[in-house]
Amino acid sequence: MIKISIIGGGNVAYHLTAILLKTPTVKLVEVYNRTLDKIQYLKHKTAITANLNTLKDADIYIICVSDNAIEEVSKQLNLNNKLVVHTSGSVAIDELKCNANKGVFYLLQSFSKDKNVDFSNIPICLEAETKKDLELLETLAQTISKNSYHINSSQRRNIHVSAVFINNFVNHLYYIGNQICSNNNVPFEILQPLIKETALKIETLTPFEAQTGPAKRNDTKTLKKHEAMLSKNQKEIYKLLSQSIYNTYGKKL
Repeated sequence: MIKISIIGGGNVAYHLTAILLKTPTVKLVEVYNRTLDKIQYLKHKTAITANLNTLKDADIYIICVSDNAIEEVSKQLNLNNKLVVHTSGSVAIDELKCNANKGVFYLLQSFSKDKNVDFSNIPICLEAETKKDLELLETLAQTISKNSYHINSSQRRNIHVSAVFINNFVNHLYYIGNQICSNNNVPFEILQPLIKETALKIETLTPFEAQTGPAKRNDTKTLKKHEAMLSKNQKEIYKLLSQSIYNTYGKKL
């Protein structure tokens, strides 16, 4: 039985807490948040605390806070010989500043509190200072997911910036497309089959092979029509992405 303590109350902590409470080989001994209001919903399921100085004994302490807060939170921990890990994609292992064994347990997924996720398919990127700690993290990862990888801090930073492009930026483009539809009384769901097909396509084709559209074809007439329909901000994004696509496949537009 692996004893886990969660430090944080945000989206990652919310979902990780939920799956660990359902995992029979894991005991969630405590959840910390700086204010108890945010984690009151857990008080009948596990111990909760707002005091980092009185954390219960655990095998792994998982810091689930914002990237900017990881160093400061870790400085407050006095957990000699315990394993402390963070869940960030962009923060190096040595940015943990506690007197403990250090590691990383990075869940490569986008988390929103009101959307359930299937943990069994989430890639988990693991890093630790010792073989023993890495094996412990591997055991924990395998209890909740079929996909775990030994990834160092440099590799993880590159994965994270790639994820920003394919998730955060793409979702923002969905938002812009939704705005355009809404402003012209078009139901956004009409685009959902296209969104799904685009995602499915790269299971059998590389993104380079899957690219279509007016920028790749150098269809300047259509590009100009589109630009004339857009707001200033939308037009800037449209032109930048179109130029990047065309640069990939041919000459400057």
